[in-house]
Amino acid sequence: MDWNSVSFVMSGKLRIRILIELKNGQKTPSELAAILKIPRSHVSKTIKELEEKELIRCLTPDRRKMKFYIISDTGKEILSHISNITSDKK
Repeated sequence: MDWNSVSFVMSGKLRIRILIELKNGQKTPSELAAILKIPRSHVSKTIKELEEKELIRCLTPDRRKMKFYIISDTGKEILSHISNITSDKK
């Protein structure tokens, strides 16, 4: 387990929320912004961070607009680990 990635995701509520939404299927930044009720600029910044850590991946990297993102296998593993950590605290 990459504890740096776990810590990175847990240190930002938006990171967790985006990973959860992408676990449910591919979405664009605009769709995520609408679902999460936050500015698209916040979503775009967080997507960039998650993509750099290889926790999500772009399904349409050659497109300038309407890019679709999905959670990566690593992202699913991190999210599952975070879920286990947080459920243990309850």
